[in-house]
Amino acid sequence: MRYNTFILFGAPGSGKGTQGKTLGSIPRFYHCPCGDVFRSIDTRTKVGKAFLDYSSKGQLVPDEITVELWKEAIDAAVDAHKFKPDIDVLVLDGIPRNVGQAKIMEEMIDVKKVFHLSCPNRDTLFSRLKKRALKDNRLDDANEAVIQRRLDTYETESKPVLTYYSPELITVVDATQPPAKVLLDILESVNDGVYEPAAV
Repeated sequence: MRYNTFILFGAPGSGKGTQGKTLGSIPRFYHCPCGDVFRSIDTRTKVGKAFLDYSSKGQLVPDEITVELWKEAIDAAVDAHKFKPDIDVLVLDGIPRNVGQAKIMEEMIDVKKVFHLSCPNRDTLFSRLKKRALKDNRLDDANEAVIQRRLDTYETESKPVLTYYSPELITVVDATQPPAKVLLDILESVNDGVYEPAAV
């Protein structure tokens, strides 16, 4: 069974997590923030050990392992009845992070919409990321070189995901608006599209 899915997509600092959290609080939406999945890895499992092995050496974690970890988190949410695939829509942010992951996930998710939270102004993203890092006390993330690297990685590795999905699935939302207006634009687009619950 492929899960009905909305993807929140955008550069670091575009507000994906904020919108995902809000959507996840609305009945019939289940939000799976990828950052939380990777922060709560069980390193006793085979896939958890593999993830730790790569990340502790500063190496890029293979897409298969990343997606497998994500799948374990989703399966656990289904088992715990937090995510009810027959009636809920899955809301993803932070995954797929590149075209390789999008291809692997094709057999697991049925993407109904991709919300591209667009913020072309790099300075806006820069200041948002810096503020967030200081607010969350993640001082390493406030480093300008780190922020620059994250934005460059998004441009080269993540942004091509937008070309993987067909244009009619993609809704561009101006992420420089206040969060409430961004949410309103997303919800209006959701209501425009009629999607059927997945077959049980």
